[in-house]
Amino acid sequence: EAHRANKDCAACHDKIDSIGLAFEAFGPVGEWRKLDLGGRPVDTLAKFPDQVEREGVEGLREYLVSQRRDDFVDHFCRKLLTYALGRSLRLSDEPLVEQMCEELADNEFRISVAFNCIVT
Repeated sequence: EAHRANKDCAACHDKIDSIGLAFEAFGPVGEWRKLDLGGRPVDTLAKFPDQVEREGVEGLREYLVSQRRDDFVDHFCRKLLTYALGRSLRLSDEPLVEQMCEELADNEFRISVAFNCIVT
């Protein structure tokens, strides 16, 4: 909780801590657990920056789909394109990012559509 006392730290932690809490039921090596390393029941209730609360990974998925879909799809396209190109994105890549987002939305968000946009 010390990070919340420092305004500089809290600015980021307020945005990212809830996502980490949603994954708390996974142990250090990815195993599913009901108790944390101290033997206490894991708490996967996450409160997001807009004060919406959800439980666990399924709650995170539901939140992203219902509240942040456009942000998630845009960020996904940017990261996938960055990886595929092996470089940072440039202003000239923006039309492709927009096309990827639009085509994903038009095709039930199938990942193959994003791959096809990049390849073609």
